Amino acid sequence: MPEQTPPTPLVSVIVPNYNYAASLRLCLRAILDQSYRRIELIMVDDGSTDDSVAIAESLGVTVIRTPRNLGVAGARNLGIAESSGEICFFVDSDVALAPDAVATAVRLLGDQPDVGAVCGIHDPEPLIRDSRVEEYRGLQYHYWSISSAGDISFLFPASCAVRRSVLEEVGPFNERLRNTEEVDYGNRLTQRHRLLLTPLIRSRHDHDAELVPLLRKLFKRGHARVPLYAERRKFARGFETSSRAGGSLAALASLALLPTVAFSLYGLIAVALALGVSLAADAGMYRFVARQRGWIFLGYFTAVHWLVNVAIAAGVAAGALHWLCSPAFRRLYGPPAVPQPAP
Repeated sequence: MPEQTPPTPLVSVIVPNYNYAASLRLCLRAILDQSYRRIELIMVDDGSTDDSVAIAESLGVTVIRTPRNLGVAGARNLGIAESSGEICFFVDSDVALAPDAVATAVRLLGDQPDVGAVCGIHDPEPLIRDSRVEEYRGLQYHYWSISSAGDISFLFPASCAVRRSVLEEVGPFNERLRNTEEVDYGNRLTQRHRLLLTPLIRSRHDHDAELVPLLRKLFKRGHARVPLYAERRKFARGFETSSRAGGSLAALASLALLPTVAFSLYGLIAVALALGVSLAADAGMYRFVARQRGWIFLGYFTAVHWLVNVAIAAGVAAGALHWLCSPAFRRLYGPPAVPQPAP
């Protein structure tokens, strides 16, 4: 009996985009150059005002336009509705996949029927090296991801393959959520299926290049996660661990205690202890950075990460206060509305 050829399912690669012309060509070109050839590539443009659509069309990519700016959750929902693949592979428009990323995702899903989705990990080197802040973010995000590899409980949709049957079962991305739709979706998905984060699916990401926008984004994410974590009464599995949450709170405490240094030696000791706890919470990451970039860069990295921890903890504190005062905020993670088809 002749040996049967393994099935090659159609993969719909869905790229939501809003004003990412700077990285979009690299993103789309990497998808077009994949070793896996049975790909349907769809870019969902979410009301861009830059050259994004022209760039995609110059490469022969199918472009679907949202009727208005929906946010990334709405753009993904529209891409799902307009696609036909057995697997949907989501790629953010500031991400460039490694050449074998799609093939690896198809193989992993084929080998593990109990896995509903597989997510990839960004390399530590940024896609476009614009600043030292971007170098910080690339190393930090890579380490937090690689140390969380395995079963996780929230989606990494910047580079993620999901079976269509799972998407139909779990339902649409929640379009009310502009900062935490991936946490909500992963929480819903993992109630029924395994969700895998793996370094076998590689990519490069054009991270935030400026410090203030990065801190603002992390503050908003910390704020918006509070209702879900309050409901679940536990942290997500992977990435956002309890020790890292403690490290962020310790960093915020060191800032709050800083004025006491002027009045007492005990204030200095308290600040030093809080900083020590914050550093110890992610000691492995600091060792990783020292090995990768040396001790001089580690000093810069440590200072930026302290600010990042303060922003995250401040966002959580603001979210906790909001949760106490607002019943509507407590219901933020209710069932998502069924998306309406675009005209």
